[in-house]
Amino acid sequence: MKQISILGCGWLGLPLAKRLLEKGNSISGSTTSENKLSILAEAGIDPFLVTLESESVSENITSFLSESEILIIDIPPKLRNTGDSSQKVFVQKIENLIPFIERSGIKKVLFVSSTSVYGDDNSLITEETIPNPETESGKQLFLAEAILQQNQNFETTILRFGGLIGEERHPVKFLAGKENLENPDAPVNLIHQKDCIGIIEAILNQSKWNELFNAVAPFHPTRQEYYTQKAKEQNLILPKFSSEKSNIKKIVSSEKIETILNYQFKLENY
Repeated sequence: MKQISILGCGWLGLPLAKRLLEKGNSISGSTTSENKLSILAEAGIDPFLVTLESESVSENITSFLSESEILIIDIPPKLRNTGDSSQKVFVQKIENLIPFIERSGIKKVLFVSSTSVYGDDNSLITEETIPNPETESGKQLFLAEAILQQNQNFETTILRFGGLIGEERHPVKFLAGKENLENPDAPVNLIHQKDCIGIIEAILNQSKWNELFNAVAPFHPTRQEYYTQKAKEQNLILPKFSSEKSNIKKIVSSEKIETILNYQFKLENY
């Protein structure tokens, strides 16, 4: 049994916490909503109201991290793509968190990041590819990764997820009925919530620390064929793509996930 703190029990963090509880671990979970504290408690998770700000961290962060062996950080940057990198709000939040991690004695950190750190590229993306983020969130995620990895007080594994999908979350719902969508021939780089959880489990079970993993399902139909098919399956208005708009041929490889972790993706859920 491991004592694990999950910073951010949201769309991914909450079902992850429940799964790790099922496996016999003890879980402390954080939320920024008082209304969600009871939901965490009812699930058997030790609940904490924790907010990270660019200037400060909640006082109860110490209790949240206390006695844990592992910290999983799963909080989205939530940044607008303004192009102004002068206000590194998310980076500052991570910087403010680090002294508390150091004082807690936690030695293992898993940071949930995104393949957006690579930007758009007409190539096969692996963990050896040098990131070139174009969005503000991608830029700050990459900086936050480096800050955590460079800290000598704990070991950090970075997990870069592709586009997140699940039973209640699928991008086709936002694309349905839209016209002149770009990149019709671009391959999709998606990952299902169940695979996100399965991969995190594999990292924890196999103690794969000081690692970097890209996590994207190894099937890459074009945007046009994939979202058209999904719209038909869900009886949605078909999206319309424009062949005159740019086509990025980026494919993110998950070969390292499959070989190092010996992980098999659950393709039937996509």
